[in-house]
Amino acid sequence: MSRLRRGHGGGGGHGGSWVISFADLMSLLMAFFVMLLSFSVQDQERLNVAAGSVQHAFGIQPVVKLSGMVEREGNPERDFRRRVGADETAASSEFATTEHDGGEMQGPQVLSNPDLPNDRDQEAGFASAAASIRQAWADQPEIARAGPSVMVNATPEGLDIVIADQTGRPMFPEGSKYPYEETRKAIAAIAPVLAALSNPVRIVGHVATGGRYAESRYGPWELSADRANAVRQILGEFGLSDARIDGVTGKGETEPFFPNDPYLAANQRVSILVLADVPPVPAGLSP
Repeated sequence: MSRLRRGHGGGGGHGGSWVISFADLMSLLMAFFVMLLSFSVQDQERLNVAAGSVQHAFGIQPVVKLSGMVEREGNPERDFRRRVGADETAASSEFATTEHDGGEMQGPQVLSNPDLPNDRDQEAGFASAAASIRQAWADQPEIARAGPSVMVNATPEGLDIVIADQTGRPMFPEGSKYPYEETRKAIAAIAPVLAALSNPVRIVGHVATGGRYAESRYGPWELSADRANAVRQILGEFGLSDARIDGVTGKGETEPFFPNDPYLAANQRVSILVLADVPPVPAGLSP
């Protein structure tokens, strides 16, 4: 009996230990919730500092308007905004027109000066000219059917019109500087469009590698130059003034259209480049 009582007493002591464990658990949970609460209360000033450092690292700055001049390395310059929207751009243009047209040409004033060339206007003019050239060729089915290949592309230098041989459809008889009739019609169709522009025109002739020449003193250089000059003569006959010609040159075999295969027919071509206008240097900024 005494052993049973000792066993019952030991069981009672063990049964009370769960109360202590539960109290410890509640204390830990309370500490955990207090810690969460403390983290949820944020210092706005510290957040602003952290956000500002991140914005600076990624180059994000608030929109600001600067109207003064600052000096950098002895040269006065105007600080412009790094990030602007449509409204700010319009305001900048209006600012230039109303306040600074009477002064020196600086910063956004260029937007309001009508004497400077407008890149967008020039691009629009080139795009219109390219469309007119394509339409002129489309109106003459014999050019598309039996004529040479014609490509019109805008480049950093200007509007590049390339007339090239196709397999079985050459521009010129082999070794000759006189074009076929279809080639002549294709060139003549270009002339009125070029005459309507004011930009200078540069003509460059190219020949493919492997051509045959009747005379030893007459080779790729002479033939490419003569073909370029023949194109100039046709353009002049149909309305393009010689005063607009910037240059007529022959490149021989030196600049194939397909460098990996200089023998291809398409390497034999004539390029008519309408040169883009170069913006003039504003007064006071020339070296």
